[in-house]
Amino acid sequence: MIVALPQHDIGIREVAALSARLAYVFMCLTLSWGILTYTGWIKRLTGHQAIRSSHMILATFTIATGFTHAIVFLLLREQGLNTFGILVPFSGQLRHTMGIIGLELMTAILISTGLRRFIRYSRWLRFHQFAYPAVAMTVIHSWFGSIHNGHLGYLWLGGITVLTPAVTLTLLRFLPPRILTRAGLLAGVPQAAETQMAVVEPPVVTPRMGRKVQVSVDNQRCKRYGICQAESPQLFQLMEDGRLRYVRDPDTASRAQAQAAARVCPMQAIQLQEVRTR
Repeated sequence: MIVALPQHDIGIREVAALSARLAYVFMCLTLSWGILTYTGWIKRLTGHQAIRSSHMILATFTIATGFTHAIVFLLLREQGLNTFGILVPFSGQLRHTMGIIGLELMTAILISTGLRRFIRYSRWLRFHQFAYPAVAMTVIHSWFGSIHNGHLGYLWLGGITVLTPAVTLTLLRFLPPRILTRAGLLAGVPQAAETQMAVVEPPVVTPRMGRKVQVSVDNQRCKRYGICQAESPQLFQLMEDGRLRYVRDPDTASRAQAQAAARVCPMQAIQLQEVRTR
């Protein structure tokens, strides 16, 4: 038996569908732009630094359209949801739970960004990485919601188009640096001259045959974001007074970690110089 919906509800559902599609697209764009900014690949491809505020704008649009999608269900006259149903996970179907958790987690991450000056960066960054499972849960919500509403065709045509680069960049983000170097996505160790040092703490290195790198940091370019510490905490440490302490002569085993830190620095302030040892 097919029940005809009132015109009011038909219009509300159209708004819900449109806001859901916009949120889906903005979410994929936010993820892609964030990875391109975080890894410094924008500079490698274009020669220009990525604008981090653009990532924030896309994230804000994602959350705004996501909340619009949720709130309009309160306006339905037939089979509408209440406030408890759109805010509390596990109160409805699994696809609703995934969407609620994903959206609320993204909102918490966005709020924490505004409070970052009061939070230790390493802790904030670990919390920020919950954005990846949040996106995954929201994608699952979108797909199952489209299947339920008979709109799967839109996701096959447009959804996969924007999801594919987002997934690809996410996988590349977590691949080991040596694989990215072989694929040409990560530059090898440059033969760069040493620049002005920050606080240096050289380790004791046992002489042996091999190839290693020397690390230097350009203090004029370094903005103390601490991303290098998050990527390679054994080589880089941001001090409480704002200074950057790092290992100038890491051992051969830490070569990949040094490359990873140089890759993710948004200001490209970390330079590596290859040296030979005996």
